[in-house]
Amino acid sequence: MSQNRNMSIDARPGLRERKKARTRLTIRSEAFRLFREQGYAETTIEQIAEAADVSPSTFFRYFPTKEQLVLADDLDPLMIEAIEAQPADVPLITAFRKAAESVFAGLSEADMEFEQNRQELLYSVPELRRALMQEMVRSLDMIAGVMARRVGRTADDFEVRALAGAIVGVVLGVVDQLPGDLPLALRAIEFLENGLPLGRDAPS
Repeated sequence: MSQNRNMSIDARPGLRERKKARTRLTIRSEAFRLFREQGYAETTIEQIAEAADVSPSTFFRYFPTKEQLVLADDLDPLMIEAIEAQPADVPLITAFRKAAESVFAGLSEADMEFEQNRQELLYSVPELRRALMQEMVRSLDMIAGVMARRVGRTADDFEVRALAGAIVGVVLGVVDQLPGDLPLALRAIEFLENGLPLGRDAPS
C-alpha cells in the first residue's frame, strides 16, 4: 500500500503539468481564434478568458499580458535541445541549421499552421512588431548562450555574440518580408552557412 501511495504521489506532478499545458494551449488557441475573427486590438483578455473557460486571473498566471501571449515562442526550448544534441564536431552554424530542420520537421500540421499564424500576427500588428524587435535581443542572448556552451566560451564573447547576431539578422531580414515562411528562414541560415556569397564575391 505504501509503495502504491508513493507511486501515486510521484505521478501527480506529471498530471498537473499536463493539465497546465492543456490549459495554456486552450488559452492560446482561443485567443488566436478571436484574433482572426475580430482583430488583435479588438480582442480583450476578458474575452479570451471567457472563450477558454478560465478566469482572467488564470489567464494572467500563464501570460502576463496579451502581447506576451503572442510573443511566447514554444519552439525556443526545442531549438536549444536540438542544438545541444548536435555532434560536437559540427560547425556552429551547421548545428543551428540542422537543429532548425529537425524542429520544423517534428512539427505537426496544426503546430506549423499555428506558428505561421503567430509570425504573421507579430509582423502585421504595429505594437507586436515593436515588441518583436525587443524579443530579438532575447533570442540573440539565447542563441549566444547555447553556442557558447558548445565552444567553451562565455555568452558575452565577441565572436559568439557576433555569430548569434548574424543568425538572428539573416532570419529577420527575410522573414520580415514573408512572415511564417519557415523554409525561407532555413534558406537564410544556409546563405549564412555558405559565407554570404553575395557580399563576399566581387561583382562580375
